[in-house]
This record gives sequence, C-alpha cells and structure tokens, in this order.
Amino acid sequence: MQLNHLTEEERHVIEGKGTEPPYTGEYDDFYEAGTFICRRCNAPLFSSQIKFDAGCGWPAFDAFIAGSVNEVPDPDGERTEIECAACHAHLGHVFIGEKFTKTDARHCVNSLSLQFVPQGEK
Repeated sequence: MQLNHLTEEERHVIEGKGTEPPYTGEYDDFYEAGTFICRRCNAPLFSSQIKFDAGCGWPAFDAFIAGSVNEVPDPDGERTEIECAACHAHLGHVFIGEKFTKTDARHCVNSLSLQFVPQGEK
C-alpha cells in the first residue's frame, strides 16, 4: 500500500494520535456532497450523507462505510479510538449514547485525518 506524504501537523494527528484544536478543521462546518477518504492512504471512510453538526468542533458522522473503520480501546481507558481499517491512521473517537442521531453514535473525526472527494470524482 502506498501512503501519502504527510505534513508535520498531519503526522502528529494521524501517526501520533493527536487531536487538532476544536473549530479549526477545514471539514467541521463543511457540507458538500461526496466522500471523505483517509488522508494517509485514500481509503473511503465516510459519506457526506451521514455527516451532521454535533456542535463539538470536529466533523461528526453517525456511521462509516462498512469495513472502513476499526474501533479500538483508547489508552485513556475511557474512550474508543477510531482508525482507518486499511492503514491504521488515527481518525478520532466514537461516542455512543448521546442521542444525536438514530444510530446513537458520533464518530468525531479530525479534519487533518481526512480528504474530501466531491461527488462524481474519483
């Protein structure tokens, strides 16, 4: 698998499991039709149709494309980390039970972990 070149800031989030500051990511307040892919390996992760405004400061999705995301216990022992199933890039965390959507899940993702592909483009 060929991996994309990452900036230092992207490496901090994707490889170092960091978090970008809230309300600073390019996809927080972004609602165009298309697909969000992994910035590191280009694997499709989330459809724009499942993105919603959780008011948390990061892009939020109530589900992911089947088989695209792994959920693993976070080292803090309290949260569940989400990572790209293809390359294990850190995406963010999933929170269950907040009642934002019918799935009752909020996949809170760092914009730096994503790239956007507009609908109709590959």
